[in-house]
Amino acid sequence: MNVLVVDDDFMVAKLHSRYVAATDGFTVVGVAHSGAGALHAADRLRPDLVLLDIYLPDMDGIGVLRELRAAEERDRDGREPADVLFITAARDAGTVRSALRAGALHYLIKPFSQAALQEQLRHVASLRSRLDALDEARQEDVDQLFGTRPPGSRELPKGLAAHTADLVDRILRAHPEGLSATECAEAGSLSRVSARRYLEYFAETGRAEVTLRYGGTGRPERRYRRIGRG
Repeated sequence: MNVLVVDDDFMVAKLHSRYVAATDGFTVVGVAHSGAGALHAADRLRPDLVLLDIYLPDMDGIGVLRELRAAEERDRDGREPADVLFITAARDAGTVRSALRAGALHYLIKPFSQAALQEQLRHVASLRSRLDALDEARQEDVDQLFGTRPPGSRELPKGLAAHTADLVDRILRAHPEGLSATECAEAGSLSRVSARRYLEYFAETGRAEVTLRYGGTGRPERRYRRIGRG
């Protein structure tokens, strides 16, 4: 996926660009530091995804997103609209609501880790690939696309996110021989604690089984293997 990074701070934009470039399947095709620059770059580069700051010197990010959508409506040239992920220090609920209503896919509050951004990038890629594969959507497909229900699960406990559960589920599918929480964390750019929580949840709900691997010394390693086809 081609990504346009928009941030008024040159160093922050450079940092976020480095995070994107370190994520498989993503390429930074442009960087902008103002609203006008973002709109010009989006029209010229046609990115798949825009990482957009709220605080820009000439207009706010919400206005940029609305202008992007208006331009797409005017053009109607068959191009795929760019998805938008806000990356900002703005924390007030009104701004978050405006971002969602304007059509943002997600909203990351600064500062955040490389793993947090990469998780969202993979989520965007997953959404696109699933939509491309659908001819007709079932309700469970829609629930998964909108992040209201991870595959094979009715409801997640408080503190667990649907898109992260989906990510861990895909990692388990890719490792039918089983893997540890550390290996899962590395595969998904997650913290080990976070990976362990999701793996234990899968084990508790019957979607994964746990085996113990004993080494020479210390506690045995817990390994998780996905079970079932759902």
